[in-house]
Amino acid sequence: MSLFWIFPLLVGQRLLELVISRRNQRLIEARGGREFYPNTFLAIAFLHTLFIVSLLIESVPWRVPANALTWCCLGAYVLLQGLRYWCMASLGIWWNARIVLLPGGEVSRKGPYRFMRHPNYLVVMLEFVLLPLLLRSPITFAAYFPVNILILRHRIVLEEQALREQTDYSAKFPAPRTDG
Repeated sequence: MSLFWIFPLLVGQRLLELVISRRNQRLIEARGGREFYPNTFLAIAFLHTLFIVSLLIESVPWRVPANALTWCCLGAYVLLQGLRYWCMASLGIWWNARIVLLPGGEVSRKGPYRFMRHPNYLVVMLEFVLLPLLLRSPITFAAYFPVNILILRHRIVLEEQALREQTDYSAKFPAPRTDG
């Protein structure tokens, strides 16, 4: 079974997300918002680009057996994309690939954000597991999954810091205790 089609899909999704993100950023900035920690976006964009290129190279000739693993991975991928677009729809103009906030704004608790703080990052993390598994690319998994985890961890810390300083985030999600 040829899975080359997944690469135009991935690239198309990422480009669409960049267009939506830029549009949302302009809308938020028009209301007085601003971007925080822009370098985190650059690191993520660079990582995602290298990840897709690595998948493309390692999985040549893009053929996998039409077995249970392949079908389970494809099913999980479809569900994951559903969660991705649920996250985006739930946040509306507040969804962004960058950390763009309106000082004094309210934090959304709609959709999957009712159940967890960062469901979109869960989608990204699971993609870094699922796509190499689907395309039988263990080197890509070993090289990029740990880096993705480190970058996401750093990004979440910075995003939560900005949210606590600029929005009502602290009222909805009190800071974890660190006194033992």
